[in-house]
Amino acid sequence: MNMSNPEDQKNWYAIFTKPRAEKKVHQRMLESDIEAFLPLVKTVRQWSDRKKTIQVPLISSYVFVHMLEKNLYTTLPIHGTVNVLKHLGKPAKVKGIEIENLKILSDSNENFELDYSIKILKGEIVEVTKGPFMGLIATCEKTSGNHRVVVKIDSLGSCIVINVPLSYLRKIENTVLI
Repeated sequence: MNMSNPEDQKNWYAIFTKPRAEKKVHQRMLESDIEAFLPLVKTVRQWSDRKKTIQVPLISSYVFVHMLEKNLYTTLPIHGTVNVLKHLGKPAKVKGIEIENLKILSDSNENFELDYSIKILKGEIVEVTKGPFMGLIATCEKTSGNHRVVVKIDSLGSCIVINVPLSYLRKIENTVLI
């Protein structure tokens, strides 16, 4: 049996950065031949005189690196880095599937509205404002975290449950579904 030492395997790790330094830290890591990944998404920002589509980090203050754990601390001297994300005192490994999911999100051409202030509660009436279910009005059945909501739709005596990103929803006030 050829069992390789887990310490000799590259894993994904999250590096905590200074606020709004993610893009520069990512660039500096690439220049230092460190395999790094920064998930960016397009979002529309409103200024007083114009709207502009810009790319912002999907997860603020983090850059992901793929390297051996023993080499992980070579990232800390890079200007803009703060620390390595840890779990139980050890560097936290990020699963490959999670990195793949982040890559899928960052590769999509969708404009994301990263609004963490959206609060929708169970039982509230919502309208889907974007995506394939645009125009749909339904009752919020369950919320899971701050990023997704599961909407229950009763039609023809059946129930259809769909996942819709919070940024695709708007709360409808003073409406009752019959």
